[in-house]
Amino acid sequence: MLDFWANKKILVTGGRGFVGSHVVDNLTLKRKVSPKNLIIPESKKIDLRKFDDARKIMEDVDIVLHLASDVGGIGYSSTHPATQLRNVLLMDANIFEAAFQKKIKKLVCVSSAVAYPANASSPLKEEDLFIGEPSKGGYGYGFAKRMEVILTRAYKEEKGLNACVVMSANSYGPRQDFDLESGHVISSLIRKCFTFKKLEVWGDGSQIRDFFYVKDFAEGILLAAEKLNSPEPVNIGSGVGVSIKDLVKLIVKLTGFNGEIYFDTTKPQGQKIRTVSIEKAKKLFNFKPQYSFEEGIRETIDWYKSNAKS
Repeated sequence: MLDFWANKKILVTGGRGFVGSHVVDNLTLKRKVSPKNLIIPESKKIDLRKFDDARKIMEDVDIVLHLASDVGGIGYSSTHPATQLRNVLLMDANIFEAAFQKKIKKLVCVSSAVAYPANASSPLKEEDLFIGEPSKGGYGYGFAKRMEVILTRAYKEEKGLNACVVMSANSYGPRQDFDLESGHVISSLIRKCFTFKKLEVWGDGSQIRDFFYVKDFAEGILLAAEKLNSPEPVNIGSGVGVSIKDLVKLIVKLTGFNGEIYFDTTKPQGQKIRTVSIEKAKKLFNFKPQYSFEEGIRETIDWYKSNAKS
């Protein structure tokens, strides 16, 4: 593991963001990568939608971990399909072409289970990725993240780029966006418990999701960099389905919330069951999540209490 990263210069796009910052932590703390060998672009200075910027940051780079994207919760995705589609497509196309031109030794692209068809059965399996369209509530982002698989295949086939792509389940954890408008379900529920006397939950609570702790997510990305050399997509997630009702119960318990809980069935709630199969990841690069759901939620709440602004 350590030999793979030794003396290599590594570019982490999105390395200042939620998941990316945990990838950087893992690289420096667990894999002993020197900070001087890490390139972490600032979005205020580098616009990956511009090819010249993407190419410039790959000078003398050996490995690219591509996490930069245009992300948000269901509220943002459902109202900004064109914006997300354009931004993600531009960034991804530039990263792949720049990686080829700069003769990058390994490119890991991080996609999302949002790319799977709305009608695919759970647990989601890689071979079902193209059997239908993504959910209408996030189809712009879903199609864009699906195109990352096409880019990986195409650049491998035509240009010989050593690229791979992992498809992630819903991630959560410390440093996530806790904004009530743009945040995801776990971060939003935690903030609501500390902000309001009444806890509003979208849907009836019966939905089942695969909630993926960010530190396990970071480990999965780096294992893929080390061991995955196929352009075919591979899922990473917790491998466990949790209902929204059980999620709410756990967050209420750990935050000490004692107000009213209201399930709003008029709000969007997505598919009833949405989990991912991680059997392929276990087989190809020995991926095994290390954190239990309660451990992950507890650490997330502790971080929010210590760091987030109300």
